[in-house]
Amino acid sequence: MSESSSLPHDDLIFDWNEFDRRGRVIPKGVEFFDETLRDGLQNPSVADPPIEKKLELLHEMAAIGIHAADIGLPGSSQRAFDDCLRMCREISDHRLPIKVAFAGRTVAADIVPMIEISQRAGMLIEAYTFIGSSPIRQFAEDWDLDLILKRSAEAIDVGVKGGLELAYVTEDTTRSRPEVLAALFKMAIEHGAARLCLCDTVGHSTPDGVRNLISFTKSVIAGAGSTVKIDWHGHNDRGLALVNAIWALECGAHRVHGTALGIGERVGNAAMELILLNLKLLGLLEEQSLDHLMTYCVKAADAVGWEVPINYPLIGRDAFRTATGVHAAAIIKAKNKGDEWLADRVYSGVPAGMFGRSQEIGIGFMSGASNVNFWLRQHGIEPTQPLVDAILARAKGRPQNLTDDEIREAVASVG
Repeated sequence: MSESSSLPHDDLIFDWNEFDRRGRVIPKGVEFFDETLRDGLQNPSVADPPIEKKLELLHEMAAIGIHAADIGLPGSSQRAFDDCLRMCREISDHRLPIKVAFAGRTVAADIVPMIEISQRAGMLIEAYTFIGSSPIRQFAEDWDLDLILKRSAEAIDVGVKGGLELAYVTEDTTRSRPEVLAALFKMAIEHGAARLCLCDTVGHSTPDGVRNLISFTKSVIAGAGSTVKIDWHGHNDRGLALVNAIWALECGAHRVHGTALGIGERVGNAAMELILLNLKLLGLLEEQSLDHLMTYCVKAADAVGWEVPINYPLIGRDAFRTATGVHAAAIIKAKNKGDEWLADRVYSGVPAGMFGRSQEIGIGFMSGASNVNFWLRQHGIEPTQPLVDAILARAKGRPQNLTDDEIREAVASVG
């Protein structure tokens, strides 16, 4: 064994992510809020799952450590009401460690069904009551601040009186004026809201915007002498939802929202599994098992009829596949050392084995003999030079990687 191969694993990767870190990036006790069964279903290309699949997904949420889930708008239809009530009973009957949340407009008609479900299910419900707060939304709706304040206060009062835990949601927070937000936040605090939910409704924010908005909100809360919590809800229109969600936690948000596979309106929301994956790799979820993360994604995709892109991190078909000769050779050399830790990281920033997957080596137009030898041995076939040459020749003449069936055809043709 060479000297380099006997190095401790800690010496094989210099982690710039950890260089000069000043303490823990994200405090302990932050919460993950799953919006798959509410905001996720607003994607125009998904199906509203049957109740059986919704129940399955609740169990997967519990298995990956989701703290709370928004499971629908019970005031929107009778089916939505029935599904929400059934899911509450599933959580109660199986003692799933998930808090239940519903969404609704700042109108009594949306709040009252939440109160009824809370009473019938015998459980505390969190109500996320929302209204637009940005100038552009006000102009489109012909609203003014006084109207927004009045509607919001009335809705919060109905919910608090009905025994709900209220989260006040300002839609399009990231494009709203500070004086308007200050007035709305103070009103919500005075009327008994337990949370303020900051929304990047159209995916406008950058990390600087996240930091500035959360800092501002914390100052309003402190000025009111309150301890209400801050939620962050982000969309992905600029492709920044994931980094914004992590940044929000670092800046002081107590709860971050996401959906399975990032499904949601337009290009979607922050992807919950990628939030968890990244925090796990940062060493911030020491006590949280992610063994079910793949199953959570698979069941969510199946429930809503979602086709996962082949290059999607973690769950995509190509997430851990390579047919490039140099890359495959490095992985194979690591495996030949008997070091699976090394093989799982030499050409992967995400260890496949940590999440129930494995590195895969294919054969294509950029492959070398090592790819072919590895594939053959994996499938119980002893490589010979004529066989390796024949497979490589076939691969070099194709514009795409060979399928397993095509490789087997080449094996059969050589005999």
